[in-house]
Amino acid sequence: MRTPLPSRRLTTAFALLTAATLTLTACGSGDSTTAGGAAPAGKSGKLPTTDVVSSVAKDDKAARLLPADVRDRGTLRIATSVGGTPPGSAHLPDGRTVVGQDIDFANAVAKVLGLRLKRETASFEAILPSLDSGKYDLGTGNFGVTDERRRTIDFVTYVNDGQGFAVRADSELKKITDFAQLCGLNVATGAGTTFEVTLEDNKHVCSDAGKKPYSVKTYTEPGAIWPSLQQGRSDVVMSTINGLRYAVRQQEGLRFLGEFHRLDVGFAFKKGTKLAPAFQAAVNRLIEDGTYDRILKKWGTRASAIEKSRISPPEIKD
Repeated sequence: MRTPLPSRRLTTAFALLTAATLTLTACGSGDSTTAGGAAPAGKSGKLPTTDVVSSVAKDDKAARLLPADVRDRGTLRIATSVGGTPPGSAHLPDGRTVVGQDIDFANAVAKVLGLRLKRETASFEAILPSLDSGKYDLGTGNFGVTDERRRTIDFVTYVNDGQGFAVRADSELKKITDFAQLCGLNVATGAGTTFEVTLEDNKHVCSDAGKKPYSVKTYTEPGAIWPSLQQGRSDVVMSTINGLRYAVRQQEGLRFLGEFHRLDVGFAFKKGTKLAPAFQAAVNRLIEDGTYDRILKKWGTRASAIEKSRISPPEIKD
C-alpha cells in the first residue's frame, strides 16, 4: 500500500494544485466576477472568487454587545493559520493576501460589528497559546471545539466540520471506523491539531490487539502533508472533512474515506473573553440575512452549516 504514485500522475497533481493557488483572487475586493462560478473548485484548478462580504452592513444591536473599549478602539487583532488547501485559508501568489472560508467569515463578522481586523498569520500550534498571553484578541484556523480546549479557550461556533481520512487510490483501506484499521501504517497529520492528539491517544488500540502500532507523522507546514502521501512516506492522511474533500478533488490518485468524527468549529478567544456574545450575535445575524449561506455556497461547504452559533458548546460525541 506504500507504492508511490507514478511520476506522471504526481507531476499532474502538483500542477493542478499550483494552478489552483494561482487562480485565487482576493475576496471582499468589490469584484463580483467568478472564476468557474460559485461552485466549489474542481480539477480545473479554478476557485470561487465571488465577493460575498463587502455588502454586509453593520448591526447596531450586535455591536452594542462589544466591550466599550473595543467599540472605541474599533479594531481587533486576529491571528490566522494559513497553509494547505481551501476552503480554509491560503496565501495568494503575492505572499500577503489571505483568502478562504475562515477569512470570509471573520471579515463578515467584523463588518456586522463595525470593526476593522488587524490580521497576522501565525502557525496553527502557536495561535491558542498566543490568545492566553494577550498577543491576539482572537484566532481562526478551523479550530475544532473539544472539551480539552474548552478548559483554556472560549469559542464562538460558525460551522460544523470534523475529522476524516484520505489515502492514495491504490490503498486497500476503505471507510475507517476504528483506529485498529491503521495498525502498522504511517499516518500524516498537522502538528498541534486535534488530529495529532486523537491519533496519539488511540495508539493503544493496536498494542491492545497485539498488532504493530501505527506511526504518527506530523507536519508544521500543511502543504507538506500531501507529498508525503503521494510519494509513499505516509499511507493515510487525517485532517478536516472539508479540507480533505477539496484536496481529493484537486489531486489525481487520491480517495476520501469519509467522515470519522464531527466537531463544531469556532473563532477562538482567551478564556473568559467579553467578546463572545457580540461574535455570537454577529454570526447569527449572518445566518438570518443570508450571508452565511452565500459563504458556504461559495466554498462548497453547505453540509457544514449550523442553525445557530453557540459559545463553547460541549464537544460532539458520536
